[in-house]
Amino acid sequence: MSNLRFKIIEGTRSAAQSVFAHRFRSFLTTLGIIIGVASVIAVVSVVQGFSANVSAQFDGIGTNVISIDRYTPPKSRLQGKYARLTYEDFLKIKYQVPGASNVTPNLQMWGSNSGVTYRGQSVSTRIFGTASTYQKLNAVYCEQGRFFNVSDDKSRRRVALIGPSLANKLEIQGSPIGQHISILGEWFKVICVTEKKGKLFGFDQDDFALVPFSAAQSLIGGHWGSNIQISLSVDKLEQVPQVKRNITSILRRAHKIDSGEPNDFEISSADQLMKTFESIVGSTTLVLAGIVSISLLVGGIGIMNIMLVSVTERTREIGIQKALGATRFDILLQFLIEAIFLCLLGGLIGLLLGFGAGSLISNLTDLPAATVPMWAILLSFGFSAGIGLIFGIIPAAKAANLDPIDALRYE
Repeated sequence: MSNLRFKIIEGTRSAAQSVFAHRFRSFLTTLGIIIGVASVIAVVSVVQGFSANVSAQFDGIGTNVISIDRYTPPKSRLQGKYARLTYEDFLKIKYQVPGASNVTPNLQMWGSNSGVTYRGQSVSTRIFGTASTYQKLNAVYCEQGRFFNVSDDKSRRRVALIGPSLANKLEIQGSPIGQHISILGEWFKVICVTEKKGKLFGFDQDDFALVPFSAAQSLIGGHWGSNIQISLSVDKLEQVPQVKRNITSILRRAHKIDSGEPNDFEISSADQLMKTFESIVGSTTLVLAGIVSISLLVGGIGIMNIMLVSVTERTREIGIQKALGATRFDILLQFLIEAIFLCLLGGLIGLLLGFGAGSLISNLTDLPAATVPMWAILLSFGFSAGIGLIFGIIPAAKAANLDPIDALRYE
């Protein structure tokens, strides 16, 4: 065992001397490995950073959150019938579903893309009517000011919460708290600027305005005001399936849906969305990494070619080593170590370049910070070593099988 360890150490030292004695050739030889590993790491770091950011968003909301949206089956759409969720549906779910809490109505104020106006300047944004429970349900907190309370909703008070991006777009001088903005021709007093959340999928999560649900209803009117989305949290995670079944039963009865007919609503949970997202990200990472890994195979072929050239150049050296007592295994081990050393060196350089490229991409775009998981690092080095072993075996075997007499005669 000690003899083998000595041979490996000596082989590594010899490989390092050979690589640094031919720096430019070694660089060109490992270029395929460098590009391959850098590409894989860049792709994985960007995707994993993006995944980590989305996971953090879901963690902030909680995996026990359920959303209920309207859904119009294709048959009904062809008949010109469109599903709706009403305020009465919200009340039924709030008071008749055990285990459900923070039941929150959400009303998007359609037609509000004409925007919010402040001192004659109009900007487009998303405007929602909601309740005070929205804060706890969606982990939205005020950087300045306060959130809605029950009194604001009951009295249809004209108050608004705005995101930091909307505050910047309106170019409000000083603190926005206490300023008045116009929404659909009505004046609202700003009582809160929410904490910054950043962008997700290129979508600005901070460009919005929230008003009390009752105030939104009074602005939009009966027909549009009855078309809402409902969100809630479940007290215990294991209760989620039962709560979904209870909601389904209540809404089917309320909407008078016959047995065998499809639901005119959709129920989705945060954990379900998270699992779907993780599955998509995992598949995307594997496909992209598989595509760019082809360059690693090309790099392996380059390693094999240069090692064959190296064997030819060092034929006399191999003959001398064998004449001095080196065995076939010694020669085989020497050239295998050299091939693996080249690949690992290329893998290390590629790893650093890949992480740098991923970070640069993240900084130049709106993507989250790049993250390189440990499995990607280990896989890159393992794959690089594997490439060196596989593509180095043929040159190493050729060197080991050289006849010492013929090798000494080689010119």
